[in-house]
Amino acid sequence: MTLFPGVVVYFDCVIGSNVVIHSGAIIGSDGFGFAPQADGTYNKVAQIGNVIIEDNVEIGSNTTIDRATMGSTIIRKGVKLDNLIQIAHNVEIGENTVIAAQTGVSGSTKIGGNVVIGGQVGVVGHINIAKGSLIMAKSGINKNITEENKKWGGIPFFAPYLENLRVEVAVTRLPALEKKIIELEKVIAELRK
Repeated sequence: MTLFPGVVVYFDCVIGSNVVIHSGAIIGSDGFGFAPQADGTYNKVAQIGNVIIEDNVEIGSNTTIDRATMGSTIIRKGVKLDNLIQIAHNVEIGENTVIAAQTGVSGSTKIGGNVVIGGQVGVVGHINIAKGSLIMAKSGINKNITEENKKWGGIPFFAPYLENLRVEVAVTRLPALEKKIIELEKVIAELRK
């Protein structure tokens, strides 16, 4: 295991062999758990689980992996996490998955093996992402991905990758299409006379 300066590993965390954790990473801090109260305040929910990092994992600088509320937050073997990533409580990341910088994965999400997640992706909690998924940068993943080995993208994510690209192209054509529709309406109005 290689720990660079400034790495903090909290109690009860389990770290496998050949793991590299870069400067400023924090492993096992409390998950973001707060219970709303009747008066509008929040009470902290005890985070009594841990983090398990399996073999051959690399974790980038200033990445945080929160301990589980109960049970474990699990980073499976071969996972590669870039800098500035937030992995919330009770997340499980499958083998050989790679995640680029500034991505946030909310609590209790399960990510399959061999998934590729681009930079600045936001993933809601309590969902599953199928193995082999490729998620394009800046996507917002707000529901389960059940189909394996497909590309996905969008803000929020709503369509397979190629369909999303078609939508993006269509949006850029809207001003020209609006102009054509106005012209056609004038022609139709003239024909009705």
